[in-house]
Amino acid sequence: MLYLLGEFSDQLSVLNVFRYITFRTGGAVITALAFVFLFGPMIIDTLRLRQGKGQPIREDGPQGHLSKKGTPTMGGLMVLSGLVVATLLWADLRNSYVWVVLFVTVAFGLIGFYDDYLKIKRASHNGFSGRARLLIEGVVAAAAVFAIMNWGDGRDYSSGLALPFVKDFVIELGWFFVPFGAFIIVGAGNAVNLTDGLDGLAIVPVMIAAGTFGLIAYLVGNANFADYLQVHFVPGTGEIAVICGGLLGAGLGFLWFNAPPASIFMGDTGSLSLGGMLGATAVAIKHEIVLAIVGGLFVLEAVSVIIQVASYKLTGKRVFKMAPIHHHFEQLGWTEPQIVIRFWIIAFVLALIGLSTLKLR
Repeated sequence: MLYLLGEFSDQLSVLNVFRYITFRTGGAVITALAFVFLFGPMIIDTLRLRQGKGQPIREDGPQGHLSKKGTPTMGGLMVLSGLVVATLLWADLRNSYVWVVLFVTVAFGLIGFYDDYLKIKRASHNGFSGRARLLIEGVVAAAAVFAIMNWGDGRDYSSGLALPFVKDFVIELGWFFVPFGAFIIVGAGNAVNLTDGLDGLAIVPVMIAAGTFGLIAYLVGNANFADYLQVHFVPGTGEIAVICGGLLGAGLGFLWFNAPPASIFMGDTGSLSLGGMLGATAVAIKHEIVLAIVGGLFVLEAVSVIIQVASYKLTGKRVFKMAPIHHHFEQLGWTEPQIVIRFWIIAFVLALIGLSTLKLR
């Protein structure tokens, strides 16, 4: 919305700053942060009042979690609200990528919200059918990928898979790119969802990944930078940096309330939506494989669950003391702050490795 002020820069030169993505990204960070700080306490009080006993705590989980009974969930509403407000205010709303990424983010947020609602209503950690949820997520993700292929400006390779460390090479997938891209988005959403198990554990790696992909989106969407780095130029994707800025600001605000001991949990409302947003961003900017590097922590969490389930069904034995893997370290005696901070460090290192793929070609 404020982007349109740049149209009047010929009358007032100072308004030209609204044309710059970097300026508007900074504005989105500050706006989202201020929104969550201002309205966060009210949202928390409202959710606590309506939810009563708060998020159900698994009796068979780590015993230290039982002390968290009564903590409200659905804190993702705080992040989503700040992100959406900042995006609508600072992004160029004529850009199709902005709407596609927002569509995935909000749709996944609604799916997570319904799942959280059922858990609270039933006083159980079981939401609605996993298959049904995956099916709905798949439909949303497939629609988004189809839109990226047909509405975006990078149509010369819109259905292609770009490889990191390799320049001027794309694997053309054709229509198979739709299920492939949908898998990336759904996988990212659920991987972040699995990571969200300790106070502050998921939100900081999500912010690190968002900051990384915001930078990549800005570079990929700029013809000069893309040519210098020898990455595929995808016109229009620079605007996604504004959305990533909104997530950074909203995430910082949420972390203020989610820091141990948490006043509120993110819930599926937040983890699904933010993971889906990262997946949609990666597909739009043609960095799907880099997402597996930058978001390697989320991949590790998801793989630990897959290994645990497969091992137990095939052999009757568990590989980990508990899955996802952060619970395994809890059972080994690591304290919650130790796990959280060490996982943050891993996420930061992986982000640096992911950024290195821009130049190592």
